[in-house]
Amino acid sequence: MSANRPLAGRGIVITRPARQAAQLADLIEARGGRAILFPVMEILDVEDRSTLDAIIDRLDDFDLAIFISPNAAAKGWEAVRARRTFPQKLKIAAIGRASARELRKMGASRVLAPKEGADSESLLELPELKAVSGQRIVVFRGAGGRELLRDSLVARGASVEYAECYRRLRPDVDAGPLVRSWDEVDGVVVTSSEGLRNFHDMLGIAGRERLARTPLFVPHPRIAATACELYLDAIVTRPGDEGIVVSLSEHLGAR
Repeated sequence: MSANRPLAGRGIVITRPARQAAQLADLIEARGGRAILFPVMEILDVEDRSTLDAIIDRLDDFDLAIFISPNAAAKGWEAVRARRTFPQKLKIAAIGRASARELRKMGASRVLAPKEGADSESLLELPELKAVSGQRIVVFRGAGGRELLRDSLVARGASVEYAECYRRLRPDVDAGPLVRSWDEVDGVVVTSSEGLRNFHDMLGIAGRERLARTPLFVPHPRIAATACELYLDAIVTRPGDEGIVVSLSEHLGAR
């Protein structure tokens, strides 16, 4: 096996929403693998935009805008630009490099983001997020989710509001063709706990049995804990798309 193509002949299922799958798929295929796209989550606009629009109309009142994910970056930025220009004085933070990259692609500059990690814990470790007493912060996110970021910022003296700019939905997709061709699957990448639960439900009994025998790669220990709840073993990868591909190559290239 070529050192430049460590994933040659390996089929890797990518379960990300379609919009976020392309870069990881390209990296896998550049290393000889075959990316099998099977989105387990749809990203849709919020049904009632009134609360989101009201927050966007008073963005000038805030000191910092945090975008919680690439989806929040894309949907949130689009929602803002549909109504107004983004305030120049409003500082911008992203929860990880992928979210920061999405914001820059949308036209943002000077995005604050952790160099390592892509979760609330990593963002909260930044010096700029530790000194927020008296600041007004808006968090762009999907409907629902963890409360750690908000609770921590409030405990540090900030006031925090949510701008929920998208909702997640499990696709109504038949997983039968994927299950029937599982002999071509050498690994599965799942990048959220909700996505893992969706995938597990969508596969059905036969698919779950196959998944349990297949290397499952996740980028965060929290998702690995969800896998454990579903009686699955998970390999925690290095962070970022590049880190995921390195971990895939290390585990599947040596088999």
